[in-house]
Amino acid sequence: MRPEELLARGRAEVRGYGGRVLPGEVVTAGREGAGFAVTLADGRTVRARRLLVTTGLVDELPDIPGLRDRWGRDVLHCPYCHGWEVRDQAIGVLANGPMSVHQALLFRQLSDDVTFFCHTRPPSGDELEQLTARGISVVDDEVASVESAEDRLAGVRLRDGTMVRRDALVVAPRMTARAGFLAALGLRPAEHPAGVGEHIPVDAAGRTGLPGVWAAGNVTDPSAQVGAAAAAGAMAAAQINADLVAEETRLAVAAQLHSTA
Repeated sequence: MRPEELLARGRAEVRGYGGRVLPGEVVTAGREGAGFAVTLADGRTVRARRLLVTTGLVDELPDIPGLRDRWGRDVLHCPYCHGWEVRDQAIGVLANGPMSVHQALLFRQLSDDVTFFCHTRPPSGDELEQLTARGISVVDDEVASVESAEDRLAGVRLRDGTMVRRDALVVAPRMTARAGFLAALGLRPAEHPAGVGEHIPVDAAGRTGLPGVWAAGNVTDPSAQVGAAAAAGAMAAAQINADLVAEETRLAVAAQLHSTA
């Protein structure tokens, strides 16, 4: 199923349950009484008693000429999302993050021809030993550009001018939460423990450190695939519903006590 179709189906289901789907970009969210006011770029304001943030993340790619043009095609990052499609091909792994060696070892399961480009992050002694033991070639030079031909990845060109032919290139982008609009609430992203970027920390139920605000999906879990992200959203929604019921019950009890006082 194409992502656009999955998105359309999800929005149709929301509407079927009486939910509203509003097109627009959120620029800020702030407190308003006991709830929240969310302001859109076109000036509209939406009010809510609780917020569930599912804004996902942004992939920050290395600034290497030609790389972004192939992103999501034959420049990829996840063996579980894209690995099967490039099995048995000549695969390169660009070392630009703390998970790069791990990526190389994972993609080695899919191909006998894997090359690790040290780029600006040479492996440690133990990591080099692992790569060598698995038959992964190690190129100790900086990648200057990513080359394409006839709308396909051709390979990578090193700083010394050498061209290394590859059919696919693996990159670990820095992943940052789409959460700038929460700054007015005092809720800001934190560094992810795995060192892969930023996220909004939550507890097991999806609660953030700010009362009344939950988060789910990639904005809090950068590695979550669609199924896990959807499950986290459902869990957070159930917790929000329970929180609203508890609030309404407290208010009803207080009103009853006041009326009989």
